[in-house]
Amino acid sequence: MGRAAPGEFAYRKVYRYLEALIEQAAGVGTCRLPSLRELSRRLRVSLATVQSAYSLLEEEGRVHCLPRSGYYVQSGGKDQAVAVARQPPLPTQPLLERMLLGHERRLARQRDRSVASWEALGSARLRNAVAERYTRCSNQYWHADDVQLAPDVLAVLETLLAALALQGGTALVHSPCCWQVLRALARAGMRVLETPLDARGNPELHALAKLLGSEPVSLLVMPSCLGMPQGRLVSPYYQQQLGLLLGQHPVWLLENDLDSELCYDGPPSTRLRDWIDPRWLLVMGTFEAAVGAEAPYAYLLSRDTVLAKAFAERAFRLAPLRLQALAHMLGKGEIETQLVQQRTDLQRRTQYLAHVLQSQFGQRVVFDMPQGGQMLWVSFCQPLAWDGIAAALAGSALHALPGEQFGLPGHYPQHLALIWLGGRPDELQLAVRRLAQALEVRCGRNTRFSS
Repeated sequence: MGRAAPGEFAYRKVYRYLEALIEQAAGVGTCRLPSLRELSRRLRVSLATVQSAYSLLEEEGRVHCLPRSGYYVQSGGKDQAVAVARQPPLPTQPLLERMLLGHERRLARQRDRSVASWEALGSARLRNAVAERYTRCSNQYWHADDVQLAPDVLAVLETLLAALALQGGTALVHSPCCWQVLRALARAGMRVLETPLDARGNPELHALAKLLGSEPVSLLVMPSCLGMPQGRLVSPYYQQQLGLLLGQHPVWLLENDLDSELCYDGPPSTRLRDWIDPRWLLVMGTFEAAVGAEAPYAYLLSRDTVLAKAFAERAFRLAPLRLQALAHMLGKGEIETQLVQQRTDLQRRTQYLAHVLQSQFGQRVVFDMPQGGQMLWVSFCQPLAWDGIAAALAGSALHALPGEQFGLPGHYPQHLALIWLGGRPDELQLAVRRLAQALEVRCGRNTRFSS
């Protein structure tokens, strides 16, 4: 069969081999193809790999399977390929990520070697750009000194928890909750309480008020406007009511603003921070959700001088040219402009993922269509064996995070957060079939996860 090209999946090698056999059989009439076991021995690959290749060809309408007989070339061949084959690939790499790297290269060519502190210059420009951006979309005025930068979200959280002496205290979180937040709280030895949800998926205000009144809560973690991983918008009315409640219970509020830019219809005009006393407000954001993995830097907005001192003492070393490139993109409005198309692409991607899951699993899977974000929060009919799922999806464009990662131990054992990174629709369909096969094995019975 020959060696695969670098990065090519094994099933693709089998697929190309079968394509050659199908071409040879053109015009011959009925032609039986090699069995799974025969191909497995011939090409020295697993039965599952051969099955994946055959499944893809079957879905394309190029082969058909007769029970207890085997696979045959479908008369009509390529002319009968299904609509999936005609669908264009969905974008994978955010355009903003490519723009960022382009600006960085330009700045590198223009760099003045006589300037001693490029790192300080990049940090100052980006902090000023973030402050201006948040001032435009908030009823509060932010200064550059209110913005603190860090390498990633975990570094932001670890620094603020230490600076405010919150370690070992009690935190109240939206559930399911951002996994980075939960990890940081666990590392800080904090006791974590989850807020019960109402019928709309918002934290139930009466229960929240009771917990704030009866528990020594020192930190409350809530989404700015988009609750993840469900991708559900928080209504302005609820935000206002929560603000009124916190006026009676002064605790630190950590507003999770990591994914707000990915609301499919754009971020709402009001955010949770518009209803909160700024003395107790911590706003956490990141560039990665909008720009891409090349911009992992996170930031914190706060008026507290103790926090500013703590971040200064940490003295995080961040790539100065990349900071300047981000500042340029923010200042010129390039991020806002490109996010319009990016949100559309994300929504199309998530809708197609939902369609493929529904086609494969039918009523055996439950989810609500998100209103933003990259994830689809999915509930299956049984607790999930994560090792088998991870192995089934390895190397595919479909990524999964275990539901238990978004809650306290024992919570969400039947859930997955699924992310399709884009690309060819047929490859997504193959990944979902592999997921279904992994769940079949876990069930330990002949249950078929197909509609």
